[in-house]
Amino acid sequence: MAGYNEIDRVRTPQGSYVGSTMPGSDGKPASARRGILSAIPVPLVLVTLVLLAYGLVTVWSAIQGDPDYSFSRQLMGVGLGVIAMLIMYRIDYRQLAGFTTVLLVINVALILSPHLPVIGVTTMGATSWINVGMQIQPGEFAKVTVILLDASVMARYGGRLDDPRAYIKALVYIAIPFLAIMTQPDLGTGLVYLVIGAVALVMGGARLKYLLITLGAFVAAIAAVFAVDEVIKQATGEYKLLQQYQRNRLLVFLDPSADTSDSGYNLQQAMIAIGSGGLFGKGLGNATQSSLGFLPEAPTDFIFCVLAEQFGFLGVMVLLGLYLALILICCRIARGASTLFGTLVVCGVIGMWLFQIMENIGMDIGLMPITGIPLPFMSYGSSFMVVNFALLGLIGSVYAHK
Repeated sequence: MAGYNEIDRVRTPQGSYVGSTMPGSDGKPASARRGILSAIPVPLVLVTLVLLAYGLVTVWSAIQGDPDYSFSRQLMGVGLGVIAMLIMYRIDYRQLAGFTTVLLVINVALILSPHLPVIGVTTMGATSWINVGMQIQPGEFAKVTVILLDASVMARYGGRLDDPRAYIKALVYIAIPFLAIMTQPDLGTGLVYLVIGAVALVMGGARLKYLLITLGAFVAAIAAVFAVDEVIKQATGEYKLLQQYQRNRLLVFLDPSADTSDSGYNLQQAMIAIGSGGLFGKGLGNATQSSLGFLPEAPTDFIFCVLAEQFGFLGVMVLLGLYLALILICCRIARGASTLFGTLVVCGVIGMWLFQIMENIGMDIGLMPITGIPLPFMSYGSSFMVVNFALLGLIGSVYAHK
């Protein structure tokens, strides 16, 4: 993998240096000669502010009268997120490229920390939280280090990975965070880790043959898990490998009428909420499906349904337009990155956000299985908000060190 100094010494066809740390004619680094606005992705900031405001308004309306949620806690998440964003922005992301092993250790430590006695918290059958004066979800924060880890692993191959042994080694690095998160178990977050890894492999230049073999093996492994679990059920009377609610969610995806008491009910109520919004919606605060308690987990998993019911089809199109602008701006930053590592970092964030958007909205309309994957900058959750802002700061660092 190219070192820090080597990365900076990239020449243009004309022979001049490209890189923010190379001196100019005045002897100062290029970054020191640029104005402050030229080092900040202003369109990204503006789109994020509008998206954030849209999300806060929707969350505020969704939690009215519900004592389990606090709008001040959501605002605290935004405040902490802004601090995390500024910290990540000030870090030269290129200095993180060579710390593959360190990033792996940090990942595993974060993901396994809920298993520690005293601080670990088990909720709804998953040990995903820790209590350190306040409850936080380390698996969420590990998304940042997973992106850095996968980008670091693939950047060392210079955009082309042909050696099968090196490919297997890269797969091991990528698979370890997924295996760790499944000890909680948290399948939704685990899927996000896999998507980030898949993006790193594709954008990092892994051979198509290796990717197809990996995909086939993954599908076969899923089928084997279901088959073995059925055998275990016949022998012991209960499933061991997959939780019952996880199986129910998959069955409801295949047949929405298969379960009308739990996952199937959630899907039906979600589709009712979206359909009742019509073209212009019922208006802010008039989302009856959530306010009357028909729609479960409305501020988190089903926040899109609240938005659709309140603001209608036009409100949904505004949200999708904002997401499209966010993704396109990030794609442009990825293309302009000065290093392969930077490109892979931004592509990892893009892949994660795209998957979360498609999965969250898709599950609300019956096109994807129901999972606990939140909607970026929209869903309630302070840990989730901090992570999204930290990733924005990381993208800003890539942009600033062009």
